Amino acid sequence: MLTPDTPRLLACLFALGAVLLFGQAVWYYLIGDYTRILLPALFAPLLLTAALMRLGQQETARLSVYLVLACSYLLIATSLPQDNTPTLLWLGLPPVLTLLLLPLGQATLLNLVLAPIWLLLANLTPPSSQALGYVALVAASGLAPWGIRHHHALWLATDPRDQECAALKAAPLLERLESEAERADLLDHRLAVAVLHLPQLEMAGEQFGGLARQALLNAFCRTVSEHSRDHDLLGRIGDADFWLVMPGTSENGALLVRQRIEEAASVATLHDTGGIEIRGAICSHSPGEPFRELKRRLESTTQRLADC
Repeated sequence: MLTPDTPRLLACLFALGAVLLFGQAVWYYLIGDYTRILLPALFAPLLLTAALMRLGQQETARLSVYLVLACSYLLIATSLPQDNTPTLLWLGLPPVLTLLLLPLGQATLLNLVLAPIWLLLANLTPPSSQALGYVALVAASGLAPWGIRHHHALWLATDPRDQECAALKAAPLLERLESEAERADLLDHRLAVAVLHLPQLEMAGEQFGGLARQALLNAFCRTVSEHSRDHDLLGRIGDADFWLVMPGTSENGALLVRQRIEEAASVATLHDTGGIEIRGAICSHSPGEPFRELKRRLESTTQRLADC
């Protein structure tokens, strides 16, 4: 199953299909089989239109998929009644193509609805081995995309990294912060946390779209990585709120790190948002302080920066 974030790949595949259909129409013309020229000659510009629609808005991109499926179904339906056609090969194309172009639920429902039609066009009845093979193919073809989706969901659930940027998720970040606080108490080490807020993030997504939002997140994480140590931990605690955990760092050292990050971010220029604005504050861990108290102070500081 192809994902919605591959418009250029699908557009290239649709355009390639248009070229192949045009070549088929030319071939039929050269061999003098004029009765079979109409469909490929008609569907070639339709597939080319679908390729252009795929690069457009989400609504037109969705329509392009159904246009390609309709053309493919008609081509396969006209090929099934021929005696010299390998029936099983053509029957296997519709369910596989549907699963590649549509989400799993929609593809499965459409395959089940169209199964009797394909069997009728192929002159197959359910007791026959070919009919049973087609039904088994329709039922089993959804197992692969279902397995991929299940594996992806499991990976997202166990991956500690944020899905949008190079930072930890909130839960793994809190676990690491708690362990670092216990380690600081046990070894009498210092611990500081820089609270960083990106006020431009929501505006970038609303005014300039997802690409500008992603570029802002990438530039922010890259700036923090370049001006912090390798063992410092950057985590995303909210949509635009981040905590930078700095073990073995005093409050003055954390202030220097925060200032370097803010200065470097203001110099970095993005196409849509210009310089990166960062609101920051420092919370240092006091010896013997319970973790819940440190967490409460961090959450209060995060809320204060977001309300500024």
